[in-house]
Amino acid sequence: MSTRHFLTLLDFTPAELQGVLDRAIELKRLLRAGEIYEPLKNRVLGMIFEKSSTRTRVSFEAGMAQFGGSAIFLSPRDTQLGRGEPIEDSARVISRMVDAVMIRTFEHATIERFAAYSRVPVINALTDDHHPCQLLADLQTFVEHRGALAGREFAWVGDGNNMCNSYVHAAHQFGFHLRIACPYGFEPDPDMLEQYAHCATLVKTAEEAAEGAHLVATDVWTSMGQESEQSVRKRRFSMYQVNPRLMDHAADDALFMHCLPAHRGEEISEDMLDDRRSVVWDEAENRLHAQKALLEFLLVGAR
Repeated sequence: MSTRHFLTLLDFTPAELQGVLDRAIELKRLLRAGEIYEPLKNRVLGMIFEKSSTRTRVSFEAGMAQFGGSAIFLSPRDTQLGRGEPIEDSARVISRMVDAVMIRTFEHATIERFAAYSRVPVINALTDDHHPCQLLADLQTFVEHRGALAGREFAWVGDGNNMCNSYVHAAHQFGFHLRIACPYGFEPDPDMLEQYAHCATLVKTAEEAAEGAHLVATDVWTSMGQESEQSVRKRRFSMYQVNPRLMDHAADDALFMHCLPAHRGEEISEDMLDDRRSVVWDEAENRLHAQKALLEFLLVGAR
């Protein structure tokens, strides 16, 4: 049987993804009940970080510890990857010593090359093109608060970035509809929009995206590696801030999410994280539970 990887949401079937979400909710309940569950005892997760992180590192490391395993943090300064060793060679070596590899990097092609030569599951913890682990946490949070995903209207407001791309994949896999509002020149890839036209629609304004939506989600205007564009982006994105006034266009029971870190006064207003519709702290915590369910699925099998 070939090694399973999790590079985008499309690597799992809809039923498998739903199973991961259901299991994440159950694992959260077990942890809060104080039950010891260690299915990954003596297993090791290699964590390769070429981009800095708070939630990703803490959630994966804590998750492995709670499962009875351990995690090794590897930055470019700590490995030969940072000194030019071919990705394929690093994959061959590292995957002989650990049970799974989590990678947070820039180009999506990097993680694809690593996975192609890895003996063990590879998890995409963020690339410039996709952020599937964050989507697992977002979807888990929505299910916990509002139930089924199918048939819902979701809104993405801001940059047509990796988070937006993964929301498009989620819409396809879970059967909800996504409205996307981005400034001109910052839209998602046109080919992706054409391919997923059945579940994702590009609209002109943030208000149009939010109208009647059950979820409004956003991200920073300037991501890692785009710092030189910051002043331009602040001007171009000024009409795409999520604030209580924009949320008032959404459904009465709408939720607000942000993958964090947030820049108050930019993509969100100063008060948005504390708005009654915000579930960002549950969303952040659920990175832990969703990734534990993912690790269990890849290393133990479906429950």
